[in-house]
Amino acid sequence: MKITLKDGSVKEYEGSRSVLDIAKDISEGLARAATSAKVNGDIVDLRREISEDCELELLTFDSDEGKGAFWHTTSHIMAQAVKRLYPETKLAIGPSIDNGFYYDLDRETPFVAEDLEKIEAEMKKIVKEDLSIERFTKSREDAIAYFKENGEPYKVELVEDLPEGEEISFYRQGEFVDLCAGPHLMSTKNVKAVKLTSLAGAYWRGSEKNKMLTRIYGISYPKKAELEEYLNRLEEAKKRDHRKLGRELGLFMMCDEGPGFPFFLPKGMVLKNTLMEYWRELHKRNGYVEISTPIILSRHLWENSGHWDHYKDNMYTTVIDEEDYAVKPMNCPGGMLVYKSEPRSYKDLPLRAGEIGLVHRHEKSGALHGLFRVRCFNQDDAHIFMMPEQIRDEIKGVARLIDEVYSLFGFKYHVELSTRPEDSMGSDEDWEMATEGLRGALDDLGLDYVVNEGDGAFYGPKIDIQAKNVYGKEDTMITIQLDCAIAENFDMYYIDQNGDKVRPYIIHRTSMGCYERTLAWLIEKYAGKFPTWLCPEQVRILPISDKYEAYAGEVLKELKANGIDATMDNRSEKIGFKIREARLDKLPYMLVVGQQEEADHTVSVRSRFAGDEGVKPLAQFIEDICREIRTKEIRKEVPQEENK
Repeated sequence: MKITLKDGSVKEYEGSRSVLDIAKDISEGLARAATSAKVNGDIVDLRREISEDCELELLTFDSDEGKGAFWHTTSHIMAQAVKRLYPETKLAIGPSIDNGFYYDLDRETPFVAEDLEKIEAEMKKIVKEDLSIERFTKSREDAIAYFKENGEPYKVELVEDLPEGEEISFYRQGEFVDLCAGPHLMSTKNVKAVKLTSLAGAYWRGSEKNKMLTRIYGISYPKKAELEEYLNRLEEAKKRDHRKLGRELGLFMMCDEGPGFPFFLPKGMVLKNTLMEYWRELHKRNGYVEISTPIILSRHLWENSGHWDHYKDNMYTTVIDEEDYAVKPMNCPGGMLVYKSEPRSYKDLPLRAGEIGLVHRHEKSGALHGLFRVRCFNQDDAHIFMMPEQIRDEIKGVARLIDEVYSLFGFKYHVELSTRPEDSMGSDEDWEMATEGLRGALDDLGLDYVVNEGDGAFYGPKIDIQAKNVYGKEDTMITIQLDCAIAENFDMYYIDQNGDKVRPYIIHRTSMGCYERTLAWLIEKYAGKFPTWLCPEQVRILPISDKYEAYAGEVLKELKANGIDATMDNRSEKIGFKIREARLDKLPYMLVVGQQEEADHTVSVRSRFAGDEGVKPLAQFIEDICREIRTKEIRKEVPQEENK
């Protein structure tokens, strides 16, 4: 048989071989490092036997899939440790996730933080035992009987939901056996470093109607040094947590009276409005018009758009004049009505219309997380109505606009293309044209992208812009969707060169996405130290004593007259105290004024970037900071010890 490796080389063998044997034949070092493999694109164990020609890729911890096998194995080690220490515990599910693993557990006495240390210690014992991990299968009936006999009701339910006649795989390590599709490591010994990080509540199968279980999260690595590096990053990330900084900097708050509905405080509103002003400037420059559509619209509209059937569980509804209405979860259908408000010609296209709309979505309480996951938010949707031959150029224009935004904020991102799902609207021809339009635009721009088969929206394929947050977790920040169906549903058309009615193609897209989520990202990226153009308080004036408040007031007036967000600290405190507080508030600039500054109409400049910048004429400082704000310059900071 012929085995084609990732680099294109071919290995030939007589008879069947395990993936591990092939790995050893290639390199003993690679075999030791491998956690799993891809055989013809399917992720499998190293113990998988190969008996025919195939494409083989060996996966190590350096790849996402390789990490998945490593962390999935660690979740089983954790469950085994729990069963040894607390045998009455019932097991639910224990997958790998983006950053480690978790296991959902049911115990009459819920787990507490103090239990994690004991479980972790037992896990380390299991690792040292070097338990061989074995895969075996049972029939559906035997699997149900096995878990009933062992008192595992959640496993019984999982097996009962599997199709009749399906062979069900199990993994055994020592005395521990678990239901699992794999893949897993060959032995427990490879998990050299592990840390259980947190506890949380989780409803069984994500439904609030089911029992609340305890979810234990953890992380593991092949080397202790890698774990220590990760934990250090985690500590730094906690310092940047937008919920913590949001409170400390007075940006936003959450209240029990409105879970998932953020309250923006004055400084937070300055920050939010600055982003919106940038959005407006950017879109005007790129040929967009701005619109605004109502928050509440009739059920008929949402049926037309398909949201009533596909998204109703996430929508808030109400009754007005004995008719059903819904609070909009997205801006798109309102934008369609704007397009239909007057006749359109091919000469009007492409028509680019943008909206910063307030939308509401019903998120489960367990999913809420600061500004990252909320129930109401501002979404900067835009819609481009166009002819088929304009698709590729318009997609490229959108990609360039988004790249400008991401480059400004310093976000590193990658691109994913999602294709037609099973539950979709529209014809095969429309889907083919739309998908190839997106693919062609990405190819023209020379962008690398991953294809997610079947992960598109129900009305069209999409491009997702993915980026990692400070915790290393990947989120979708921007979505570009090409709609194949909604023009038909809304009877939208334009008059072409021949006088015929033709359906437009429609791009749905954002550039900053959910403003609340973008703000959370920016707070954490900058650790609250925003660039001057974005900062809600750009300058604080610090009079040395109350004798110089009058001059400080003149400085404040001139700064505000030039559009600079400035305040004055006129408290009866020592100047050193005022400077320290301004630093804690992460301000870009402090202007100290006293007798000499008043006499010379100057200011003594201290900055977050270079510490003491010396004395400058007030007019010169205003010119410098206005240029910094106008150009959106990102000044680099000196190390803290130098910032005296």
